[in-house]
Amino acid sequence: VQLQASGGGLVQAGGFLRLSCAASGIIFSIARMGWYLQTPGKQRELVAQITSGGLSTYADSVKGRFTISRDKNTVYLQMNSLKPEDIAVYYCNALGLTDWRTNFDSWGQGTLVTVSS
Repeated sequence: VQLQASGGGLVQAGGFLRLSCAASGIIFSIARMGWYLQTPGKQRELVAQITSGGLSTYADSVKGRFTISRDKNTVYLQMNSLKPEDIAVYYCNALGLTDWRTNFDSWGQGTLVTVSS
């Protein structure tokens, strides 16, 4: 299963961006899709995730500013009121099944978000 992320870029503080990530390949079902961020020298950390049932969770740092949504095999991250501390490479992730007994846990290639102050 391949994930293709897009939507990163440069924006001024207070601005917005929308990230998209589309999953393709042999997909039986996707249980969960999410977005993670990584900054230099630090481990990847969860930003937001959404289950197949529509249940979403967020990191405390983005609650009220970011919204995750999903349409079939594509996940979106609407990022509003961006701050310089949101600067990172954002990765999408999908966890699911390629058939009734084979799991997959796939990552996108990462998209850079830069916020100028």
